[in-house]
Amino acid sequence: MTVDDEHELVLVREFDAPREKIFKAWTDPVLMKEWFVPRPWSIAEAKLDVRPGGSNLIVMRSPDGQEFPNRGVYLEIVENEKIVFTDAFTSAWVPSQKPFFVAIILLEDLGNGRTKYTAKARHWTAADKEEHEKMGFHEGWGKCADQLAELLARG
Repeated sequence: MTVDDEHELVLVREFDAPREKIFKAWTDPVLMKEWFVPRPWSIAEAKLDVRPGGSNLIVMRSPDGQEFPNRGVYLEIVENEKIVFTDAFTSAWVPSQKPFFVAIILLEDLGNGRTKYTAKARHWTAADKEEHEKMGFHEGWGKCADQLAELLARG
């Protein structure tokens, strides 16, 4: 077992869409609201400063109206190829109360307008990975990927 196996959760999909469209869905707050949480949850607010060191605020809303703000910072942005962000910081390198994971989104051009999409969640501890898995990482991130595919199919 490698460190990645102990600390990392991975979701891989192939989309019938160019990676530019997927990158835009990750970086445009209007588009993000359409797919980023599993329905019937919704995004009440999305503020994205997509650049290394830029912060994000994504407020998830439960079906009964409760709001859950999630703050983070982008660590690396390679247009149409890679997005790396973490909840370890809330803004401008201000540490969060409890860092949970680093997300790595990789977009690989497969040709013919197709993209290999890899979403990784790297956790500080094996216990955090296990907690994220029990929270429904594969189901939740999988449903979001399905919703992303629906958005991409619409154009």
